[in-house]
Amino acid sequence: QAEFGGLDDSDDEDENGNYVIQVRTALLDAKKGAITAIGEIGAHCGASFVPFLDQTVTLLQKSATNWHPVIKAEVAEALPSMVLPIVAADHGGSIEWSKGDVGGANPMSERTKAVVGAVLTELLGLMGDEDKETVGKACGGIQNVIETCGPHSLASIANQCLENVHALLTKTSACQIAEDAEQGYDDDDDDHDSFMTSVCDLAGSFSRVMGPHFVQYLPQFLPPILAFGKSSRPPSDRAMAIGCLGELAQELGDGIREHWKSVFLPSILAGLGDEDQNVKRNAAFCAGVSCEGLGEFAAADYSQILQSVGQLFGIDQSQGDTSAACVDNAAACVSRMIMASPNHVPISQVLPVVLSKLPLKNDMTENETVYKCLLGLLQMNHADAIAQKTEIKRVFVEASADESRVDDETKQSLKLALPALG
Repeated sequence: QAEFGGLDDSDDEDENGNYVIQVRTALLDAKKGAITAIGEIGAHCGASFVPFLDQTVTLLQKSATNWHPVIKAEVAEALPSMVLPIVAADHGGSIEWSKGDVGGANPMSERTKAVVGAVLTELLGLMGDEDKETVGKACGGIQNVIETCGPHSLASIANQCLENVHALLTKTSACQIAEDAEQGYDDDDDDHDSFMTSVCDLAGSFSRVMGPHFVQYLPQFLPPILAFGKSSRPPSDRAMAIGCLGELAQELGDGIREHWKSVFLPSILAGLGDEDQNVKRNAAFCAGVSCEGLGEFAAADYSQILQSVGQLFGIDQSQGDTSAACVDNAAACVSRMIMASPNHVPISQVLPVVLSKLPLKNDMTENETVYKCLLGLLQMNHADAIAQKTEIKRVFVEASADESRVDDETKQSLKLALPALG
């Protein structure tokens, strides 16, 4: 009797009227809480936690084999935190690494390599689990580790990790096959699997860590990513897909050249014309970073991109954060295009429109891009920028005010430029 006293009354009927047993016990909750605590301690105690790492990682490895998905998901979330103490102890809190550089010396200490190897191996195994939440957290965990430790950390598991992500993108992984067998799979199903965002984020992380080494895998990865961007998919899927393309374009630069006309450009134009504003803003970002990375190669397509991006400036920024972010990303997109190939942008026409929407209202990460463009035009004594000196001065004054959300370094640059504006 005592053994079953902790069982929750959590049985439910599914939509077909069948009973689904959801076993949750007090012991299970205690175990979950303990794993959560271990992750938090590892994340926040720094080097002082190193003496306990070996036994803690061993315990997490054992817990990763637990039968209950709640425990496995919690392990996947806690594991990346085990890397932070050894990075604090042996590397002063951060590891300096270069994108795609696996030919040079490994920046990780022997102790760090051991911990990172154990953590990534365990997370790699959890990527193949049948529980989607566990898989999503495992993907997020691998992303955290490889972005902390660099390409050498990914090298030892790269092939299997790439295969796992590709299987997830093509919906052939264990967690998807198990569900599809029960429910039947429709390619145009309008349900968004939130864990797939973590999968796409990891795909983007590959390009950030591997750099040009990831270009060879684009022919395999782009088609399944594009499948999520189809008009029949829900807005969250479409936003996820074009967002992933934006990350790839930002990190790979000229590496997307072969796929510009066939994949990136049509996806950007479709995204800019989408009814959903999150899709629009991600498409604007993708357009900007693509033009930035491709330089003159993309210049022939500027006209149709600018025409589509121009529609975003008509969005009412006061409607909410998403609307404001959409306009901010449009302003940043045009700024990147100007910097990449100023001769192919009708600056006299677009600059007044961009300035009318500044300072940025929501996406503060784009401040550096926008003000770098404006400062660059002024330093060039560009005639169209000089003609807009009064409006540029207004923007700089507002953006450099004490209450402005612009970062201090950019504020200082704007203040230094103000005297020349009269």
